[in-house]
Amino acid sequence: MSTDVLTCTPQNNLYEVAVKMKEHDIGIIPIVEGQKLVGLITDRDLVIRGCAAKLPDSTAVSQIMTTHVETISPNDQIEGVAQRMAVNQIRRLPVVENGNLIGVVSIGDLALREAHDQKALHALSSISEHEHREPPAVH
Repeated sequence: MSTDVLTCTPQNNLYEVAVKMKEHDIGIIPIVEGQKLVGLITDRDLVIRGCAAKLPDSTAVSQIMTTHVETISPNDQIEGVAQRMAVNQIRRLPVVENGNLIGVVSIGDLALREAHDQKALHALSSISEHEHREPPAVH
């Protein structure tokens, strides 16, 4: 999970959000009021709901943000999170505790976790193989 998450408020305008996405090379920004997650905006939202709808750059992000946001809690199991992401075709899920945004989990985070788990499993297998071998004869 990434905990250093760039956010905007509902009062930020489309131009400001687009610039932040460009500067930070990201495609999603959670929208918060204080720490409370109130929405989400993606680069696709900017294009489809903003530019294609010919809204001015000064339009408040609250006019086009997604307000029904899939979230997870910090206690959710990785397997369940991965399954939800796959079934719902979601690349990133905000992590929310008591309504407050505490991080974001991405497909990349899950891939890193999977690679780490595979390395740990391989290491454990190697250790187990060595433990089950006959000890060398002492002469």
